Amino acid sequence: MLVLTEAAAEVVKSVTSTPQAPDGAGLRIASSIPEPRDPSALQLTAAAGPREEDQVVEAAGARVFLEPQAAAYLADKVLDAQFDEQGTVQFSLGRQGGGQG
Repeated sequence: MLVLTEAAAEVVKSVTSTPQAPDGAGLRIASSIPEPRDPSALQLTAAAGPREEDQVVEAAGARVFLEPQAAAYLADKVLDAQFDEQGTVQFSLGRQGGGQG
């Protein structure tokens, strides 16, 4: 199952804890193709809640909803996040246990 770093959990919480967001909101990760083979096939969006078929990952108060194809691809991954020089969030994936994925 996808693991979130502390930094990624903080970014997800900051994105989904706006006054307009309902309780239980999170970040949804979906695949644009049936069997993703790299991160470029993934789409991240803020979501009010999970869809019926979504897998829910919770870490440090952050909620991430994974649609089934994305969940399969991300099963052995770690989601990390950091801010670039312009203050834009950059998410990255690594393999659990080390390495890039």
